[in-house]
Amino acid sequence: MNIVLLGYMGSGKSSIGSCVADLLNREFIDLDVRIEQHLGMPISEIFNHKGAVYFRKQESKILEEVLNAKNSCVIALGGGTPIYGSNLKSINNPEKNFSIYLKMGVEPLVRRLWLAREQRPLIAEIKTPDLLEEFVRKHLFERTHVYQQAHGQIEVSNLDLHSAAQGVIELFKAR
Repeated sequence: MNIVLLGYMGSGKSSIGSCVADLLNREFIDLDVRIEQHLGMPISEIFNHKGAVYFRKQESKILEEVLNAKNSCVIALGGGTPIYGSNLKSINNPEKNFSIYLKMGVEPLVRRLWLAREQRPLIAEIKTPDLLEEFVRKHLFERTHVYQQAHGQIEVSNLDLHSAAQGVIELFKAR
């Protein structure tokens, strides 16, 4: 069974997922990296040159390929992946996947994202921390109801990487 991590950008899906995979001796797949490899360009360029709709269609296609081809791996999704189309239904297939929402508060998200905003196409142009906080609050409001449909959730705001990974493993084993 795959462990699929979802949550807002900056919540630690890639870092925690990689640590979980190491601890469980499983393959780790970062869906964003897989998309970049498949399309041959960074996500920011895909958004800039092809647009968000093209990106989301490719993301859905590659997600399906990963979920159908793999079993017993750890997959970190992009923040918008579960929102688009029928992705959440595929992610929450109980025969193949156990999904976990990595929940993080607005303030820690804004602190993390402010430092890395240039690498994130959706927030690269935001000019102040206050505007970033407004953006994060709006998107969390729109997305949280989808994230909460995951099979489990863990609050990671105050956890270090290893503790968060251990929490994910405990949730998975208790399923």
